[in-house]
Amino acid sequence: MDDRLSALDAWLREVLRGAAFRLERASTDASFRRYFRAFLEDGRTFIAMDAPPDREDSSAFVHVAGLFRGAGLNAPEVIQSDLARGYLLLTDLGTTSYLEELQAGRDVDRLFGDATTALVRWQQASRPGELPEYDEALLRRELDLFPEWYVARHLGVRLDDSRRAALERVFAAVLAQNLSQARVFVHRDFMPRNLMVCDPNPGILDFQDAVFGPISYDVACLFRDAFLTWDEERVLDGTIRYWEKARKAGLPVPPDFAAFWRDVEWMGVQRHLKVLGIFARLNYRDGKGGYLADTPRFVGYVRHAATRYADLAPLAELLDHVEGKSARTGYTF
Repeated sequence: MDDRLSALDAWLREVLRGAAFRLERASTDASFRRYFRAFLEDGRTFIAMDAPPDREDSSAFVHVAGLFRGAGLNAPEVIQSDLARGYLLLTDLGTTSYLEELQAGRDVDRLFGDATTALVRWQQASRPGELPEYDEALLRRELDLFPEWYVARHLGVRLDDSRRAALERVFAAVLAQNLSQARVFVHRDFMPRNLMVCDPNPGILDFQDAVFGPISYDVACLFRDAFLTWDEERVLDGTIRYWEKARKAGLPVPPDFAAFWRDVEWMGVQRHLKVLGIFARLNYRDGKGGYLADTPRFVGYVRHAATRYADLAPLAELLDHVEGKSARTGYTF
């Protein structure tokens, strides 16, 4: 037992008022947070979060949890907190994630339907000033992870001036399109791994990095997932169903679905490039190598978009170059 876990154990004995319990690791995380499930003798369970305060800001978790619960959504309740030491005691949303249910092909339509209904409710609660702005500076810093960590560090490729200039033009086009969208509360990682099957459904986790930003971001996360790949028909159907709910709820989505679909695809490009950089950084900087296995999925997402829009075509050429593949040409519109 390491020092922080020993201190967490002692803290839990205080907040649980001496009740006997045992701890088991509940989940892994790409950040420095750790989660443990506390089993009490009376059958109750809680989640204990260990977030070193020099590495993680637990106050953001507490604040966003309050926003979700205030919107009537099933996020963990913070029962006790010690922000100075980075310890939280939370309600337990169970052990069954959307990811494992969807991988097994169970209740796909119902689960996605519940997720998009929850997403609309989250966005309806939006108000400026509650969350950090997902502004141009932050979107740009995320894009820069792709050339720095994926291209240079992971693939070992140095871009020449012409290719760097082409990438800059793509980045400018992506940012302009992203920033043209209406702004709402954004979970920022609204994907099956962070949704739990429970009542009410879904339980929502890993929301501490929420921001105020483009309305298409979370739906792009949901259907272009880090760990699951869906065919185009499923992605289109789910996105249309979300868009219909959003319009009915009065959310500021475009009245033309084709315009919204473009928003989703271009927002997805920003996210996919960011994730490629993050997964490489997790491996080389943080020693978390399991994420690199999923980079081909994100390369595929980027290629898919790059062959559909002329302004994104240089991305396909760049990927061909850095991966040593023959050039592919053409785009559909």
